[in-house]
Amino acid sequence: MGATKTDHFTERQNQIAKIAKALGHPARIAIIEYLLKVNTCICGDIVNELPLAQPTVSQHLKELKNAGIIKGNIEGTAICYCIDEKVVGILNDYFSKIILTVTNQKCC
Repeated sequence: MGATKTDHFTERQNQIAKIAKALGHPARIAIIEYLLKVNTCICGDIVNELPLAQPTVSQHLKELKNAGIIKGNIEGTAICYCIDEKVVGILNDYFSKIILTVTNQKCC
């Protein structure tokens, strides 16, 4: 089989793109903001906070988890979600380099 388009990019570029894609929905941004506010919670807490049905919230949580933005720990019959600090570090490094470069450049 031939190479996929993502094979032509670095692992880091693919990782940032995967994270950015997961962040590309306002419901997911709202979920992240809620998790930042409460630190950890279960899906039912998010359902009570957002104007979305439980299956929709679960799908958004799955996308965030697949991108590595959140992690979940099983507590009894529920999963407790929180932000994964590793991905925050990845984004911090990426955007810090962009900010530093743009701040120091002279644009046309």
